[in-house]
Amino acid sequence: MSANKLSSSIKQKLIQQSLLRKMKRVDGQAAAPIKSKISLKIAEKFNRFDQHPGYLQLQIMEKGSKQLGIESPFFKVHQGLAGASTEIEGRCLINFASYNYLNLNGHPEVNNAAKLAIEQYGTSVSASRIVAGERPLHRELEEALAECYEVDDALTFVSGHATNVSTIGYLFGPKDLIVHDEYTHNSAVVGAQLSGAKRLPFAHNDFAALDKILTDNRQHFERVVIIVEGLYSMDGDSPDLHQLVALKRKHQAFLMVDEAHSFGVLGATGKGLREEYQVAGRDVDIWMGTLSKTLSGCGGYIAGESALIANLRHFAPGFLYSVGLSVPIAAAALASLKIMQREPQRIAKLKAISKYFISRAKEMGLDTGDSIGLAVIPVILGSSVKAAALSSALFKVGINVQPILYPAVPEKSARLRFFLCSEHTQAQVDETLAKLKLAMAKI
Repeated sequence: MSANKLSSSIKQKLIQQSLLRKMKRVDGQAAAPIKSKISLKIAEKFNRFDQHPGYLQLQIMEKGSKQLGIESPFFKVHQGLAGASTEIEGRCLINFASYNYLNLNGHPEVNNAAKLAIEQYGTSVSASRIVAGERPLHRELEEALAECYEVDDALTFVSGHATNVSTIGYLFGPKDLIVHDEYTHNSAVVGAQLSGAKRLPFAHNDFAALDKILTDNRQHFERVVIIVEGLYSMDGDSPDLHQLVALKRKHQAFLMVDEAHSFGVLGATGKGLREEYQVAGRDVDIWMGTLSKTLSGCGGYIAGESALIANLRHFAPGFLYSVGLSVPIAAAALASLKIMQREPQRIAKLKAISKYFISRAKEMGLDTGDSIGLAVIPVILGSSVKAAALSSALFKVGINVQPILYPAVPEKSARLRFFLCSEHTQAQVDETLAKLKLAMAKI
């Protein structure tokens, strides 16, 4: 066979063999191959972290803030409990940057539960629960959460973000479809990306758009899941659960509700979106929530039918391959849950002060967007620079509130985001809004 008749694959093998023969052995070590005419050049930016796009963006932001005389509002060091007020840099400030919605973090009963757990179990279970075993408080907390949702079982994870990533990433795959609200939290989006499933966002709380997406696409996929939040952390609004349940039944899809911000906030007794809409717990296939907000701990949970929980318990990577929840954290969350159920007046106080805040803000002409006026209330400013400057100005006069800037939200939606807790007073709200209006007039 002539050389010009050789197949490309055979030619490639011959070239590789020729190169290998050119390799020399020096002191038992393979020498570099003889230089070929082609030399691979890697740009320096690809092996330096100070040239990473994210770091470069951070440098631009910090430079811009310095030029404008705006101090960074992030990573403030708190000297004590952060509730309706907090201590930063030796000053007491009115605080709107905490998810301590029912003021249970630091509650004596919660602290004592954690202390007793430390005395009996230490601070860590030291390995995954399948390896290191479980502690009674793990199951007690999970059973209590399942009872709240009136479903079969629940499972706790060590991270709220990882709860979504691992659950969604494991349950769904390349033959499936994930349809989510465009404002859905990053953790759900990352989980969807990890799964390899087709991902389609729908316009925020637009159920006609959701219906159309499902009508056009459902038949092309095996499993389909709709993902929404119970209370959106950026805008403070909620979805209509009745419509969602109807759509998931119509299209034979699963429904997943992220209750990170709605559990302990919505409903007369804080049981979340299902209590707010008087929907049975089993009408939603996957309930997700966090332990770090109302329940004053750290981590997340999934609640649902037995088959779902057993599946996650044995195969979800974020549970199976992660250390088990610290027992003092489980104890604190369980104690918080018991107090929440015993003292519904905390939810009533949160609702009352939230309504007061949003009504006063609207009276003053502030743009609170679509917030329902419950725990999460934005004041939309339309400029990242203005939001950062106002946050800095308010900090100087004793108000701690965080700005939400582009790209976390569109530039036109840049805002200050106020988190209310049950212990905020009308006097604190009045002082805050008066100082905000004064600062806005100066900027």
